[in-house]
Amino acid sequence: MKPQEGPVSREELQLRHERCRWALAGVAPESGGLLVLSRLNIYYLTGTYGAGVLWLPLEGDPVLLCRRGLERARLESPLAHLLPFRSFRDLPRLLAGAGSPLAATAAVEMGGITWALGRTLAEHLAPARLVPGDRALSLARAVKSPWELEIVRAAGADHDRCLREGLPPLIAPGMTEREIAHRVWEVLFAAGHQGLLRMENYGEEVFLGHVSAGESGNYPSVFNGPVGLRGEHPATPHMGSSKRWERGEPLTCDIGFVRAGYHTDKTQVYFAGPRAAIPGRAAAAHEFCVEVQAWVAGQLRPGAIPSQLAEHCFAWAERAGWSEGFMALGGNKVRFIGHGIGLAIDEYPVIAKGFDAPLEEGMLLAVEPKIGIPGFGMVGVENTFEVTPEGGRCVTGAAYDIICVER
Repeated sequence: MKPQEGPVSREELQLRHERCRWALAGVAPESGGLLVLSRLNIYYLTGTYGAGVLWLPLEGDPVLLCRRGLERARLESPLAHLLPFRSFRDLPRLLAGAGSPLAATAAVEMGGITWALGRTLAEHLAPARLVPGDRALSLARAVKSPWELEIVRAAGADHDRCLREGLPPLIAPGMTEREIAHRVWEVLFAAGHQGLLRMENYGEEVFLGHVSAGESGNYPSVFNGPVGLRGEHPATPHMGSSKRWERGEPLTCDIGFVRAGYHTDKTQVYFAGPRAAIPGRAAAAHEFCVEVQAWVAGQLRPGAIPSQLAEHCFAWAERAGWSEGFMALGGNKVRFIGHGIGLAIDEYPVIAKGFDAPLEEGMLLAVEPKIGIPGFGMVGVENTFEVTPEGGRCVTGAAYDIICVER
């Protein structure tokens, strides 16, 4: 059975548990284990999208305590200890009864619940000392297993086919961004996209991706990415607006794909008209972005330092005369070149200043050099790469040109 067709195996979960314990030893060496509270990280460590608390001790068996969905958890997770609970105050007693008592000092996924619930948790677990453990989860998830990479490679191949082959025959100048977004959904769902894109940074949301025609690509955005987006409505600034894609304009589609919970990220730029009609500056900007992507991909080897890659690219854009629009114009500008990706779109590490830990084989990064051009829109690329000893291996296709739609 292919990974995307079945549950997470016991052996796969054991690898994840050991990697998380290894990371925890560096992040919080005084802790005796990790309390995991977000459903996404509970899924990562149990194989079920559980509502509750997971205790992963440094030694001994993990214990999943479920507020709801215990019956489902027993169907999906191979863990030996799956128990119901009602209140955080029950945790010490239940964990001790399962043979994996709560440690005197426990690391906690502090981003997994609200501040109010966190204070309640601390009160009920006293006198246990709680220390931050989120970074251990980020480090563990950053390196993908062969099982995970098999899912991502299959997703990436379908993602590429959707945007480069499936979508172009269905779109044409004169369509609104919203109409184009609907065509994108049709193509993605037909290829097995599972519908729900996830982000981890607090308050960030995404729906489908960005569908931006012409100057929409430079429209003021609250999303932490370079592509501008008008969106459906101020209350729902996602997907696409009533703005029509006109002849002579670019169409920038920054779209996520997800299978078995794992994401790939890809941006494809289309142009309404013949290739000869693409303005020279826009064509040159796009080619520069392709060159930057190729250079970064060549550096995605174990030991590379993400902050150094970002510094090189921003300095290169300055020298080449693209600094104004590189990674967006004005307030939309971001200071990263790429980001980790996996069970969420926005994972560790980020190719940006401050990310100084070396890359490891098996990490997965979306590399997205883009340039905003005033009065025209956004050009550039984004693709998802594996870190390998030979450099980044692209899982979302090998063609990065602008696709011209001449109907």
